[in-house]
Amino acid sequence: MKRLLVALAAIACMAGAAADPAERLADPAQEARAREIFREVRCLVCQNESIDDSEAALAGDLRQVVRDQVKQGRSDKQIHAFLVERYGEFVLLKPPFSAGNALLWATPAIALILGGVLMALLLRRRPASTADGEDTPALSQVEEARLQVLLKDE
Repeated sequence: MKRLLVALAAIACMAGAAADPAERLADPAQEARAREIFREVRCLVCQNESIDDSEAALAGDLRQVVRDQVKQGRSDKQIHAFLVERYGEFVLLKPPFSAGNALLWATPAIALILGGVLMALLLRRRPASTADGEDTPALSQVEEARLQVLLKDE
């Protein structure tokens, strides 16, 4: 059983970026750098996988584009800028904080603040509870007299 798990793990590790050795760069350092970039780039088909993990045809094309850029001697920043220019910030698995996506980053905090303000306003408008913890208004004198009559009848 243990051998089977080890074999499956080895197959899963090999399946990712370049199943075909012909696709790999000749220089191991460049290939390692390209693989690092693969982990930072989103597969535009799968959307929640990096191109390193994806088996989609478009991910293979993107891996080839990255390898070509690495082979040309471009820096990681230049490669990221090229991909963002071509596909938009969505292509990056972790897009940088910028004015363009600030609202997306701030939305959870804004929602929490607005929820807290709304809750505070609703709690302030709620009538005060009585001594026994119930939210019932005080009885008028007529109602109080009628209640006393009913209680005496019991």
